[in-house]
Amino acid sequence: MQALQDNEQQTDGHKIEQVALDEILGGLNSLPRRINPKYFYDERGSHLFDEITRLEEYYPTRTEVALLNQFAEDIASVAGRGKVLLEPGAGSCAKVRLLLRALQPACYVPIDISREYLYGAAQTLQQEFPEIPVLPIADDMRSTIALPQELDNIPRLVFYPGSTIGNYTPNEAIDFLRHIRITIGDNGGLLIGVDLQKDIGILHRAYNDAAGTTAAFNLNSLSHLNTITGADFDLSRFRHVALYNEQDSRIEMHLESHVDQAISMAGEQICLTAGERILTEYSYKYTLEGFAELAARAGLGASEHWIDDAGLFSLQYFTAV
Repeated sequence: MQALQDNEQQTDGHKIEQVALDEILGGLNSLPRRINPKYFYDERGSHLFDEITRLEEYYPTRTEVALLNQFAEDIASVAGRGKVLLEPGAGSCAKVRLLLRALQPACYVPIDISREYLYGAAQTLQQEFPEIPVLPIADDMRSTIALPQELDNIPRLVFYPGSTIGNYTPNEAIDFLRHIRITIGDNGGLLIGVDLQKDIGILHRAYNDAAGTTAAFNLNSLSHLNTITGADFDLSRFRHVALYNEQDSRIEMHLESHVDQAISMAGEQICLTAGERILTEYSYKYTLEGFAELAARAGLGASEHWIDDAGLFSLQYFTAV
């Protein structure tokens, strides 16, 4: 088994490949204009999101943590022990701590685009759980995972908490779940956090917190783009907008321009009018039945679920079908 520091896949947060630059420019020049939510997560963005998870208004994290604490042994009984545990978008690796002793995985593989933040979190986790090999991979969540050969015959369990699946449109979610289905093979499983439909007031407060932390997190995507592309976004010329789209059952986050302005990026000019918005995130809210139907289209069958008493949030377990 390779040690933590030997399993690194090199990425450089201050450089960007042409294909990624083309993706960014394509999004900013589309209608509606958009920025992929993965660009929230440079090191500062990762820290800001950790702050969001501790806000009083932000129910998903504390509700999911309570479910993990309460049902860790039940989850292990359903999902099985001794598997290769993979976590796309692992960030601080905070929630997996609540499962590691119950699951007793053969190894833990956190995956995240924010390399320095990931490796710091993985090293801390390795010290806390020296008996479990920790093999971090700094890469996009949709990457093909290359693991040591000795792990090939061990079933895989993907842990995808935080309702991150809600950031995808339904068709994108199906594509991502198909990627997970390929990752886990025929004998693996998926434990996923899924936010549920609920009172609109609760949703509004969660994405428009009084401290402005979510606003800072949203605006940080522009700062991140400045760093990796050399763009000249002026953050003071934008404001955070979060609203609930009832028709599509989703929160939408936008960055709205205060003024007419032109942004330079890689030799191109992106012209915005006052009031024009850049879409940065969707957050879809599901029913149990609706999400099970979505997962079924990706080759995943609903097996078990756990929900808090208020019906705010769910943990759901799927197997390959």
